Amino acid sequence: MKEFSGRTYALLRQVPKGRVTTYKELASALGTKAYQAVGQAMRNNPYAPEVPCHRVVKSDGSIGGFGGETAGNKITEKIELLRSEGVQVEDNKVKDFEKIVFRF
Repeated sequence: MKEFSGRTYALLRQVPKGRVTTYKELASALGTKAYQAVGQAMRNNPYAPEVPCHRVVKSDGSIGGFGGETAGNKITEKIELLRSEGVQVEDNKVKDFEKIVFRF
């Protein structure tokens, strides 16, 4: 899992401020369908914010989890981080998702 996480973090570093990517995009770029494993790597990310796990959202543009939580203060923190980078969020979804999603 350590090697998988390292490759995941290396890819995620490519996602610029103001953009988001998805668990599925990361998994596809890694040549796997292990979307949940990508989520686990994000949850256990020891390099945040240098490895910007807050920029990873669900494939439908909804916020998803953050820091192992799916509601509450951590999600509010994720939304605030995204907004500080210029990403607009409404009703827990990324606005104009298809325009700002980063594909590898």
